[in-house]
Amino acid sequence: MLDSDMYIPTYKDMLEAHARIQPHIRRTPVRVSDYLNELTGAELFFKCENFQEPGAFKVRGAANAVFGLDDEQAKKGVATHSSGNHASCLSYAAMKRGIPCNVVMPRTAPQAKKDTVRRYGGKITECEPSTTSREATFAEVQAATGGDFVHPYNDHRVIAGQGTCSKEFIEQTDGLDMVVAPIGGGGMISGTCLTLSTLAPETQVIAAEPEQADDAYRSFKAGHIIADDAPKTIADGLLVPLKERTWHFVSNHVSEIYTASEQEIIDAMKLTWKHLRVVMEPSSAVPLATVLKNPDAFKGKRVGLIITGGNVDLDKLPWLATARNTQNTISDRG
Repeated sequence: MLDSDMYIPTYKDMLEAHARIQPHIRRTPVRVSDYLNELTGAELFFKCENFQEPGAFKVRGAANAVFGLDDEQAKKGVATHSSGNHASCLSYAAMKRGIPCNVVMPRTAPQAKKDTVRRYGGKITECEPSTTSREATFAEVQAATGGDFVHPYNDHRVIAGQGTCSKEFIEQTDGLDMVVAPIGGGGMISGTCLTLSTLAPETQVIAAEPEQADDAYRSFKAGHIIADDAPKTIADGLLVPLKERTWHFVSNHVSEIYTASEQEIIDAMKLTWKHLRVVMEPSSAVPLATVLKNPDAFKGKRVGLIITGGNVDLDKLPWLATARNTQNTISDRG
């Protein structure tokens, strides 16, 4: 249930965010693949947010929050908790403005994401890989630093910023029947709903989620938030639960949530690396995995898929682990 005093961002907020952040983000390209169109029976358009400078869409919401602070607020900097991409994007935006950034990250977060945070000047405090630990550790960090809390997704400034992605997407494709995006906490999905419900109300918003972290799917079916504390999936950017603001958008504007298994996510990731020739992280492959799994829902449609990020540890690609396990099994049998 939404608190009466909780501000929900508007389409006007999204337009103001786009004007505010344009000097600090990239208008990312849209890619297509004849092979993937033939494979799915749909006309697919991939919005490449992995081409943002910090490697993820979250720079949009982070930049909107950071550059929306007045000078007095900005002196103490910003702070957040994140599994990686929001942390790196907030650090990047803070670096661009010249203010401090403190982030709490799970100790299990990919090393590539930790390295990116530090490269942009963010200070990391590690926590255990659970929502409970993240929030408790963050409370200590914020009390010590006094930085403005920029929540990874349950923040009206962040949601408005994420909504700018779909504005560009619609402009770049001359309209879409559906837009599919990954869902974890729901920041990107909320921004997508915010924008499309006004700009292109005929476009359906579809959320895609890992089977092993399917709390949004179960929430959607139950009609209320169901939060898992510490799900485990290779899609490490989708480990957190919905919150009140994002649930508002999901419950009112999302048409459907589809899920994909770990192997289906890996297979889709490989397909896009091979046929789109772009680097994407597992979370970004979940939309294509769900399209492949549910062909009848997308066949004959113009479908936009948001590649949310490309920050991966190249030494720990999921199919390399599978190959090593297979080789070890063969060796054991020998």
